[in-house]
Amino acid sequence: MIITPEALLAAGILFALRVLNNAISTVRLIMLARNKQALTFILSVFETLIFAYTIASVVTDLTNLLNLLAYSVGFAVGGWVGMWIEARLITSYMIVNVFTSVLGREIADALREQGFGVTETISEGRDGEVMMLRSVVQRRDMNNVIEVIRQVKDDAFIAVEEARAVERGWVRMRAARPSVTGS
Repeated sequence: MIITPEALLAAGILFALRVLNNAISTVRLIMLARNKQALTFILSVFETLIFAYTIASVVTDLTNLLNLLAYSVGFAVGGWVGMWIEARLITSYMIVNVFTSVLGREIADALREQGFGVTETISEGRDGEVMMLRSVVQRRDMNNVIEVIRQVKDDAFIAVEEARAVERGWVRMRAARPSVTGS
């Protein structure tokens, strides 16, 4: 196999299209899960057009290792790009449930100090009364929320689930501002 500037250009285009294809696929799946039908439809059209072109470019000559490598690496990079897009540009929400028999109020107060909304409920667990805390947070805040909980009670039971839709209520949109005293 001779590597010419034209072969490198073709492989580069194939790589870029495959990155785009897989990134679109990731975003499309997120939109599908959120029931965004029109956007899912549009993304599906572009995804399949790009896929058809890229796969045809590879399967017509499986001995072209440069194109095969560009296709494969483009797919892997596209998955990473899709995850990056989801994490940075698409706001997704998580529901954090905390169950604890002690220090529930302290955990709630610590989360509120960081700007997170928390609902407290007294519940009945296997060994008696427990405090159940629920907070809806942006996915990008998950590590911070868990860190705050662990600082107050390291062994608190935490269950996290994805929220399909969020309407009204209190969800922190940016970092909490320090409180100003004396006003």
